[in-house]
Amino acid sequence: MDLRAKLQAATKEAMKAKDNARLSTLRLISAAIKDREIAARGERGDEASLGDADLIAILSRMVKQSQESAKAYEEGGRLELAQKEEDEIAVVREFLPRQMNDAEIADAVDRIVSDLGASSIRDMGRVMAELRTRHAGQMDFGAVGAMVKARLLH
Repeated sequence: MDLRAKLQAATKEAMKAKDNARLSTLRLISAAIKDREIAARGERGDEASLGDADLIAILSRMVKQSQESAKAYEEGGRLELAQKEEDEIAVVREFLPRQMNDAEIADAVDRIVSDLGASSIRDMGRVMAELRTRHAGQMDFGAVGAMVKARLLH
């Protein structure tokens, strides 16, 4: 079952269960996907739909935005709103691939560095692009950038 079908099935289940919080988040996801499809249609001028990789990118962006919002709410003392953001993050993450742990990320970085023959900091862009291709949605690429940089400097 592709990601779009999983999202639709989860939306139906949430409606039947009358789980309004979950349903609200699933509708946010659907709206974000629809917005991206409309933007893509304008760019390409066709009816091509988004693939799973595009959907994973949208979901990853939603998680990052919600994390930033939750942090801002916590700093502002709005704990109920921060909790709502955390709940939304949990629902969105259900549809993302499993996140890699630090050891798995280090192995992936080492493998890609050796596969590409990367030897200097100049190769960082190629390594990061390959990581994004092979492991979309499985790691925080902002944090991984520092790991790649450290690996290429040694």
